Formats: sequence, C-alpha cells, structure tokens
Amino acid sequence: MQIQKILSKSLLLAALLWSSSESITFEEYKRSQQIEFSKQKKAFQNYKKEQQEAFKNYKKELEKYWKDPLTNTKKRIVNYSKDQKSRTIIDFEKNDLTLQTIAKNQKEAREKLALALAKAATFTNRDFYTHDKLQQQLSRIEKKHHIPQTKIDTKPVLAPIFFKKKATKESLSKLIHKEIKPKNIKEKNAPKQKDEKIYTIQIKLPKNSTIKRSAIYYNDVHNAAKKEQLPIPLIFAIMHTESSFNPMARSYVPAYGLMQIVPKTAGVDAYYYLYREKRLVGSSFLYNTHNNIRMGSAYLHLLYYRYLKHIKNPTSRLYCTIAAYNTGAGNVARAFGNTTNTYQAAKVINRLSPQEVYERLLKDLRYEEPKKYLKNVTKRVEIYKKIYES
Repeated sequence: MQIQKILSKSLLLAALLWSSSESITFEEYKRSQQIEFSKQKKAFQNYKKEQQEAFKNYKKELEKYWKDPLTNTKKRIVNYSKDQKSRTIIDFEKNDLTLQTIAKNQKEAREKLALALAKAATFTNRDFYTHDKLQQQLSRIEKKHHIPQTKIDTKPVLAPIFFKKKATKESLSKLIHKEIKPKNIKEKNAPKQKDEKIYTIQIKLPKNSTIKRSAIYYNDVHNAAKKEQLPIPLIFAIMHTESSFNPMARSYVPAYGLMQIVPKTAGVDAYYYLYREKRLVGSSFLYNTHNNIRMGSAYLHLLYYRYLKHIKNPTSRLYCTIAAYNTGAGNVARAFGNTTNTYQAAKVINRLSPQEVYERLLKDLRYEEPKKYLKNVTKRVEIYKKIYES
C-alpha cells in the first residue's frame, strides 16, 4: 500500500495533535471526527429535502409547457432550452436522439430544432450540466450545505458519434442539413399552448454508438483499473450496465453518474478508502466523470479485495463482486445461507465451483434486479475483453 494512502492528511493531523499536545488523545480525536461526520449526515439530509423540493418545483415549471415533463434518468439526458419550450432527449439505452420544440409554425420549428441539434452534437458533459436549470439549483443547495463540489469535466458526449474528428462549422452544417428536413419533422397539437404545436425529430444513432461512447472514458478506466488491480473490461461492463455511458445519469435512489454511486453507502466507503476521510459527496462531485470512475473502481476494489476476500476462487469472487455492486455484500451472503455475514457465506461458497456459485446467485439472490444485473455484466465483460484486450 502506498505511503501516501497510509499517511493521509487526516491521519497526519491526528498524529501531530496526539504527539504535540497532552490536551487531546487519539480517541478524543476519533470521536471528534465521528461528530463531524454526524454533522455532515444531518446537512446531507437537509440537502436531500431541499433537493426533492427543487425537483418538485422544477417539474411544475415544465408542466406549463409539457404534458410529460421528462427529466434525467439512469440512461437518459433531457436538456431544456432557457425558455423551456425546446428539449433534447438522449436515450443512451435505445440509441435515440429526440429533438422537440413548441413553435407557431414549421419555419420557426426548423430554426429551433437546428439549434438544438447543434448543441446536442457538440455539448460536453459540462455544457449539459451548466445548461440544466435544475442542476444549477441543486448546485446552489449543495454549496449552501457545504457538500463537496468540483468542476464538471469537458469530455464530449455525442460528438465522437457524429464526427470522425473535431466538429467544424462545415461538418455541423452538413449534419443539420441532413437531419432537419420537413419530411423528418412530425407535428402535433400542443395541449398546453392553443396557438402552437409540438414539432419532433427523432434521430436513430448508429449501432456502434455505445462502443464509441465507452472509448471517451478509456484513459480514466485504464488508470483506475491499474490503481485498483481490476480488469479493464469489468469496469466498462459495470458502466455500460449502470448507465449506458450516460455521464449525467441519475436514478431514484438517488445514485449519480457513469457508475451510479450512491452517496450514503458506496460513496462513503469509496471516499474513505481513497482519501482517508469520511465524507458525503453530492451530484456535482459525482457528475465529474473522472471522480465517478475513480469512486466506482474504488468500491469494486473494496468488494473484491476486502469485503469478499474470504472467497478463495477468483472467478467465484468476481461473480459475487458483480452482484454485490448492485445489491450489497450482505444480500450476496444471504444467497448462501441465512446470514449477511460474508465470512460465513464464504465457507459455503468455497465448497462450490464457480459455475455453481453463478447458478446459486441467479437462483437465490433476493431480488430479480441483481440477477439480471449479474447476467448482463458477465456477458458484457466478454464483449469488452474483445474490444479492449484484443
């Protein structure tokens, strides 16, 4: 283990305080840290309440114009214009790009749709974040409650799908002329606006779009895999299954970003492992794709090398790690007996072959979601082996 990891800032401070002052013991310092984390949890709870209220108010605003006020999900980005009368919907799972606008006529609609396509094709992760009114509100709430924040990175989102090289005025103009044609535009009455209509264009993205999006994150995945002693295909397979490489992914839990980190559980464990400090992080920290990949990979490391370390066979342990990333190590243990104790479960697992472990997980995991998750990730590990290890 690297000395930087052992002698983190917090432990160095503890050592200095302990050795230089008789007025504070190490136990007292540890208690003060626990009190500080309790304050963080209280602030985080208040942040979550305000976050939910902001989300509720935002949807009310959207309902002025849209019967279906869509917002971001695990595998979808929804970006609204400033006046909220145009929206871009990127469905990463279905490989669809949908552009919609509320306008008085087709001429106005074509102009607005062209602008929406230009933004969708060239926006970076940071652009989608800063142009999202809800995210900006949530960022202010995070700042108010001292939730750690960081700058969102500028990795492209759809540009590598549309352009072989960096987008130019010519290549962007060519794309707009190809897609924004009257024959491609569907229109229907706008239920919220009597004198206007909703104009829609749906663009089917190429079949290889998911693989092209995965390549955007190769350097971060490579570095994280090396640091955490993990297979590169495993990290890619987890990202694919969690978010289909949606950098702005958000689930109802809530979990955030490419690897769907839950701040209160995996987020706390991964942050402590990386920085030796108990810390609750919010959406802006986890929408930074570098942070997200680093945190998700750290949590995979903890599962494989620490929480499930008593499982001897590496393939059996890998199957359990994949399932645990989705449902928790305790629920994995339950599949092998009436216990959440991974040490006790390992005694059963170590008597089984890897194939028997895999079949037992598919049979006895408590919920259908982790069963499906295990199947998808193991299948995708093989796909990403061919892509990145061939």
